[in-house]
Amino acid sequence: QVQLEESGGGLVQSGGSLRLSCAASGVFSSITNVLGWYRQAPGKQRELVATITRGGLTNYGGSVKGRFSISRDNDKNTVYLQMNSLKPEDTAVYYCNRQGFGGEYWGQGTQVTVSS
Repeated sequence: QVQLEESGGGLVQSGGSLRLSCAASGVFSSITNVLGWYRQAPGKQRELVATITRGGLTNYGGSVKGRFSISRDNDKNTVYLQMNSLKPEDTAVYYCNRQGFGGEYWGQGTQVTVSS
């Protein structure tokens, strides 16, 4: 079992920044895995924001490239998402995700709202 606890969401004006954090805990939390962020806006499908492997390889969704940055601290089993130049279309519930040995897990989600 793996538990994912997200923090850092909130309300921000267009052009602003937010940093999301997600801490993984549990039996398989420290084993090689991919951590990432996905988001889901009202009426839309869940989409990839960014992922990062334990070795630091990253992958970004097209709409956030150049504005968002994903990183992780393996000692703390924590993944971060730095979001800059936020736009109203970034408004969504952001979900932390863990894939790897032991299965796939999701966090409960954190709301990010960008006002115009």
